[in-house]
Amino acid sequence: MKLALIGQSLFGQEVYSHLCKEGHRVVGVFTVPDKDGKADPLGESAEKDGTPVFKFPRWRVKGKTIKEVAEAYKSVGAELNVLPFCTQFIPMDVIDSPKHGSIIYHPSILPRHRGASAINWTLIMGDKKAGLSVFWADDGLDTGPILLQRSCDVEPNDTVDALYNRFLFPEGIKAMVEAVQLIADGKAPRIPQPEEGATYEGIQKKENAEISWDQSAEVLHNWIRGHDKVPGAWTEINGQMVTFYGSSLLKSSVPPGEPLEIKGAKKPGLVTKNGLVLFGNDGKALMVRNLQFEDGRMIPASQYFSAGETSVVELTAEEVKVIWAGILSNVPVIEDSTDFFKSGASSMDVVRLVEEIRQRCGGLQLQNEDVYMATKFEDFIQKVVRKLRGEDQEVELVVDYVSKEVNEMTVKMPYQCFINGQFTDANDGKTYDTINPTDGSVSNYLVCTATTDLLEENQEELATIEALDSGAVYTLALKTHIGMSVQTFRYFAGWCDKIQGSTIPINQARPNRNLTFTKKEPLGVCAIIIPWNYPLMMLAWKSAACLAAGNTLVLKPAQVTPLTALKFAELSSKAGFPKGVINIIPGSGGVAGQRLSEHPHIRKLGFTGSTAIGKQIMKSCAVSNLKKVSLELGGKSPLIIFNDCELDKAVRMGMGAVFFNKGENCIAAGRLFVEESIHDEFVTKVVRHLHIYSSCLEAAFIEKAFHQNILAIPLACYTMNISQEQPTVFTDVEDHMYLAKEESFGPIMVISKFQNGDIDGVLQRANNTEYGLASGVFTRDINKAMYVSEKLEAGTVFVNTYNKTDVAAPFGGVKQSGFGKDLGEEALNEYLKTKTVTLEY
Repeated sequence: MKLALIGQSLFGQEVYSHLCKEGHRVVGVFTVPDKDGKADPLGESAEKDGTPVFKFPRWRVKGKTIKEVAEAYKSVGAELNVLPFCTQFIPMDVIDSPKHGSIIYHPSILPRHRGASAINWTLIMGDKKAGLSVFWADDGLDTGPILLQRSCDVEPNDTVDALYNRFLFPEGIKAMVEAVQLIADGKAPRIPQPEEGATYEGIQKKENAEISWDQSAEVLHNWIRGHDKVPGAWTEINGQMVTFYGSSLLKSSVPPGEPLEIKGAKKPGLVTKNGLVLFGNDGKALMVRNLQFEDGRMIPASQYFSAGETSVVELTAEEVKVIWAGILSNVPVIEDSTDFFKSGASSMDVVRLVEEIRQRCGGLQLQNEDVYMATKFEDFIQKVVRKLRGEDQEVELVVDYVSKEVNEMTVKMPYQCFINGQFTDANDGKTYDTINPTDGSVSNYLVCTATTDLLEENQEELATIEALDSGAVYTLALKTHIGMSVQTFRYFAGWCDKIQGSTIPINQARPNRNLTFTKKEPLGVCAIIIPWNYPLMMLAWKSAACLAAGNTLVLKPAQVTPLTALKFAELSSKAGFPKGVINIIPGSGGVAGQRLSEHPHIRKLGFTGSTAIGKQIMKSCAVSNLKKVSLELGGKSPLIIFNDCELDKAVRMGMGAVFFNKGENCIAAGRLFVEESIHDEFVTKVVRHLHIYSSCLEAAFIEKAFHQNILAIPLACYTMNISQEQPTVFTDVEDHMYLAKEESFGPIMVISKFQNGDIDGVLQRANNTEYGLASGVFTRDINKAMYVSEKLEAGTVFVNTYNKTDVAAPFGGVKQSGFGKDLGEEALNEYLKTKTVTLEY
């Protein structure tokens, strides 16, 4: 089937590209003329592909089709017209010309909101559902038969952009492609639009967008967000028109602020550090983030009372162009697409540009980084305009805390999502409870190098939060959870300027000379999902390497332990991380974690957790966009204790290998193999130590069946009650038992005997598992130690020690314990891609 595409914009470009990928034949593209020498994205893509492109400013004059336009259209011989986004009026003789007629995309669930600005009216009218329609064009205004429709929920704080980006844009592209395929297959329906529920609204004008204040907060919010961008909802303040942007319903308590009288409002607004709070006639509140004045100047609403303190002289685009031309003397004409650095500018020229802008613009102070972030002229102009309007001013980080008096200090815990440098409520306003595992108390929280020095400076507060949130012993949290996090960030901070490729001596047996080298480049946006047993340390292990490699980060902490991650976000902002580099999204794995796995713009996902979830994540990452994955999964780590070991040390470290952090340790020794000749003595010493540690509580000896598949085997089970935990020792465990195979993730010591001298036999038993995270061996015989460490199938082998991890030593598993490394130089490679460059000279 031969298609003609009539329309414009990125949406039209995407529809065109997807239709081509699906094998449809586009015989002509009809779009708008170039603007300022720049082609529309749809026309630009089609021209690159060699598709005929026609750029008509109009299709008819005085109600009649322009003859030349009609002839050009008919010359392509289209069998179907596809109008993905079209602002021009297309005559009906063109609409009806093809064999299959014409189909059009419309951003509403027709027949509701016929006409222009449908997305805006969806929000203005407070609709709970939004959507899109693909319909057959007729001579009415969006009244033709429906081919297909799609719908989505409207969230309380959705904006036009949010609805468009989340649903209408991606799903609209799919819908247009699906509609074309239905027509090609002869299966496309023609469902007449009902008149019931039909509405028509025209393009809203500025004079009609004034706010009527005697309404509920929700209605006011809908009016403001529905008019966001264009034309802008406005009111009168101090005798001038002020337009509101960035509205959200206020779910939390009203923050303190300075009253602001607003014409027509029964209650003054409040200028707060978060924005301007407004009140509906129902007593509820909303907040707007930005204000625009009649002269076009835009400011953060929080700065209303300080907005007039300074003034700057505005530069025109032509004046800025003169500055660029003076610096880039080798460039004949400065155009919108002119790139400052590609045109030969150096770092000294950056200083000159910033200084000349300051001198000519009343002291406007750009930063060197502003030039590096906006290297094209058109982008630089926008940067200057935003600076002049105050939109790029750094606003103090606003943090709503939950405070708790504990550990002789006031602990301040952020509870919102951290996105693009700001703490913000979840879109749907939902909340969930976090539980203090030490006493079961509930706090209600919204769903929802930070430099090494700041982490270290706040280590007591971080350790206290960790103890409250995860149940960690405070001293352990201070030394290990927080202490190793500090060490990790300090270590990877040192790598930031040492990431480099290599030069490779390739085959020169050709009549030329070649140079081949590699470059290590960031992957882009990386997602990290971490568990609950070491909340901050797991964050540090993965995110420090990710950030050092130059990536941006979206991190989902465990649903039950989000608080140190959110505190880390606060510290990272104070440390000067650019907005958007670090983002923290609390929530469930099934929702937030799954979305990260499936997201097409995420290029890497690092995960620590169970093997079962790791498999699901790997599958989702493969299906979505083949994103790079590293997985640190479950373990059942063997610890082999030979009779020539230093027994007291083996007992002490063997207990640490099992009971450290209450056994909630991914590398915990899941099974101890003790040589027969020292088995009984080893068990006796372990029980004696448990007896001492439990404040002289009597050890209980229990013989019981532990699991269905071991009913025939009596087990010796020793348990002690220590701080509400029950360290337990099982002896005489056999290889086929459930206890010997599955990860315990608790204070459970599993002991099995092996025959004296049977090194290969115990190795075979130790390796008879699908896990392979860690392992250990205790022996004084160095040859035996080296032989066993070589044969053990694990990512880490500890010899005469255990749990000895270091930030410089790579850490990760094999088999179903996952792949990829945390820590050490190797961790950087998990967040880098290698590019090979070969040149001839």
